[in-house]
Amino acid sequence: MCGGRGTRLDTEVEKPLFEVGERPMVARVADALEASRVETVHAVVSPDAPETREFVANEDSLAAIETPGEGYVEDLQVALEAVELPVLTVAADLPLLADDAVNAVLDAHGSGEHCSTTVCVPASLKRALGASADTTFEREADGRELAPTGVNVVAESTEDTMYETYDARLAVNVNRLSDAELAEELL
Repeated sequence: MCGGRGTRLDTEVEKPLFEVGERPMVARVADALEASRVETVHAVVSPDAPETREFVANEDSLAAIETPGEGYVEDLQVALEAVELPVLTVAADLPLLADDAVNAVLDAHGSGEHCSTTVCVPASLKRALGASADTTFEREADGRELAPTGVNVVAESTEDTMYETYDARLAVNVNRLSDAELAEELL
C-alpha cells in the first residue's frame, strides 16, 4: 500500500519515496517482499502520490494497482478486487521490513487458512523503541495494549486471527520525522 498522502510525516517528498538509509521506503519494502516467499508483488498506488506511481512504473519487479485515492480502506478494497485471495498486505512505511519477518507472518498464518490475520506488536514495544503509536487497541482476552503493524493477511472469510510479534522491524512505521530518525538508527 503506497498511495496515501502521508500528511503526518510533514515532508515535501511523498511518504513512500521518503528515504531511509538512502533508499525510498517503498523500495525497501518491495525488496523484502521479493526476497520472501511472496510470489507476486503489487504496488497499490493512487492519484494522491503521483511520483510514487511513476517510481513504481519504472520498477520491473512491481506491478501497479491503481486506486482512486479515497482512503486506505477504500483503496484496499479496490486492490483486493484486483488480486486472488488470500493476499499479504503491507504498508510502504515499514523500511525495516525483512524477508524473514515476512516469512514468519506467512508461517503464522499457515497454508490453506481461510481466515485473515492481523499482525500486531505490543504498544509497549513501540514506546520502548521510541516509535509513534497512533493506533492501539486493548486485546479482549487479557487487556494488553497492541498496535497494528501495517502487515495483514486478507482472506475470503470474515473470520480474523491475530499474530502478535515482538519483532522491532515491524514496530517502526515511519509516520513522523522522529520515526524516520529511529529507523535510520536501527538500520
